[in-house]
Amino acid sequence: MAKKTRGKGPAKKHVPARNGAAVVRVRNRPLRDLTEEALQCYFSDLNGHRPGDLYELVLGEIETPLFKTVLDYTGGNQSVAAEILGINRATLRKKLRQYELLD
Repeated sequence: MAKKTRGKGPAKKHVPARNGAAVVRVRNRPLRDLTEEALQCYFSDLNGHRPGDLYELVLGEIETPLFKTVLDYTGGNQSVAAEILGINRATLRKKLRQYELLD
């Protein structure tokens, strides 16, 4: 059963994945399922057209809110944000520049 948080959106539950990483469930749906559903909608909306640079598109759509949210959570502390993300601080700064998220 997912732990409910007061007034902070849907209940979330962390479940270990097969590879040891955590799977975040929102309303009992894993993030991977929500991603798959969004991609299926994206392909159906293409009406047979072939997408280009899909990998970069998806990364940009996922990484930007991920970095923004983690930085908000850490009060802008990039060292702590990098630690939470499991990446090097230099990599985080590179990504923040890439997505124009640096002040």
